[in-house]
Amino acid sequence: MRRRTPPPPPPLPQRDGIDPVRVRLPPAGPWSTVREHLVERLSGAGAGVVDGMFAAGLFVGADGRAVPGDAPFEPGMYVWFHRALPAEVPVPFPLEIVYRDEHIVVADKPHFLATTPRGGHVAETALARLRRELGIPALGAAHRLDRLTAGLVLFTVRPEERGAYQGLFRERRVHKEYEAVAPYDPALPLPRTVRSRIVKVRGVPAALETEGDPNAVSRVGLISHRPGPDLALGRYRLVPGTGQTHQLRVHMASLGVPVLGDPLYPEVTPAVPAGDFRRPLQLLSRELGFTDPVTGREHRFRSARSLGAWTAYEEWAGRQ
Repeated sequence: MRRRTPPPPPPLPQRDGIDPVRVRLPPAGPWSTVREHLVERLSGAGAGVVDGMFAAGLFVGADGRAVPGDAPFEPGMYVWFHRALPAEVPVPFPLEIVYRDEHIVVADKPHFLATTPRGGHVAETALARLRRELGIPALGAAHRLDRLTAGLVLFTVRPEERGAYQGLFRERRVHKEYEAVAPYDPALPLPRTVRSRIVKVRGVPAALETEGDPNAVSRVGLISHRPGPDLALGRYRLVPGTGQTHQLRVHMASLGVPVLGDPLYPEVTPAVPAGDFRRPLQLLSRELGFTDPVTGREHRFRSARSLGAWTAYEEWAGRQ
């Protein structure tokens, strides 16, 4: 089996904790110059943007030199550039460090902060923020946590070790526990294991439960419950056995006790304007436990965050 040649190292430094974009030209095509290909490939950037970047010398090759627009198309050639960052509203909550050594960083992420750059969330992400604050440009995420979910996220310090830590999650060798606040239903027998088939279609915000063999398994238990001013509240312990998109949120909604503050389940609600940090989703990644694949150390981490609807419901609901 032929081994793939790794790409050359980026000739551009990070900017605000964000890596430069790397483009590899395809093995064949109708283009005679690098410019022709990039104008087509980056058409979503807007008319004249690519030409302006060529004029400013913003596209560079593996040697760090600016690539001229009339450079001949060369199959397999690498080109790097920094994309223009979107306007982002800063997430006004701290990102806490739970643990750090020479191999990993475990962070306690607040609600509303994306884990890694994606879509309109680039510089305002946990990864970019940690790279800037800790001065570790090579820091990478071993897994992802939904932007609206708070709690523990594992990052790796050394790129050559990242695959080993990612393998823990892929092979389900990480013990994960979540907490949620949702309506309390005395008629719902708990604890119980929920199994269903969940499908996430690209471009559709909410995942769907469909017929077929289950691919999502969640253990749902009740920690405590109490009456509330609007409805009885339950504090739940959730243990995912699989890692489907939005799995815990889908399963809680299917049980008739959707997580408070969920904008997608059981039904999609109007998008919250950027900068509106009220009523965060009441879901928290509370615990992470695993055997370190590099050091052999046993790790067990616990988030110190609390869920606002449980500790101060009136404030969470916007009545104070």
